[in-house]
Formats: sequence, structure tokens, C-alpha cells
Amino acid sequence: METTNQPMGVPPDNNLIWAILCTVLCCLPLGIVSIIKATRVKELWDQGDTIGAQKAADDAKKWAIWGAIIGPVLYILFWILYFVVFAGALAFGNY
Repeated sequence: METTNQPMGVPPDNNLIWAILCTVLCCLPLGIVSIIKATRVKELWDQGDTIGAQKAADDAKKWAIWGAIIGPVLYILFWILYFVVFAGALAFGNY
């Protein structure tokens, strides 16, 4: 009888779709970290490390959420700064 190191059940959701969306639409650096974490889930699950796979899935989700929050915030701050500088240049006649 052959024994395997395969865990029983279904592996956790790796959140790869959210990681890719975060990378493309929100925040590239945090999205890349999320993709790396998401791709480790299946590898860890196949090795029998169910706790590590769940932690990697949770980390992928965490990084995607942070990217989804930080990306738009930085985008809005950029445009606020841009318009403040542009308005200041118009007010002082430098434009």
C-alpha cells in the first residue's frame, strides 16, 4: 500500500484573480507581492503544508486589499497635488 503526502479536501482559494486585478488596476508593487503569495498556495498544498497554504492565501488577499486601498488613495492625492500646483501657477501668473 502506497501512502501519499496529499492533504484531503479542497485547497484554499489562492485569490490570484484579486492579485492580478490589484496589479493591473491599483498598485503594481503590492499587486506583485500578492501574485507571488497567491502562486505559492498550490505548491504548499501539494507539499502537504495546509497551514502554510492557508497563510499564503490569506497573505495574498491581505496584499491585494492593501493595494486596492493604497492605489486609489495615491492616485487621488496625486491629482489633488497636481491641481493645487497648477492653480498656484495660474494664480501667480507663472503659466
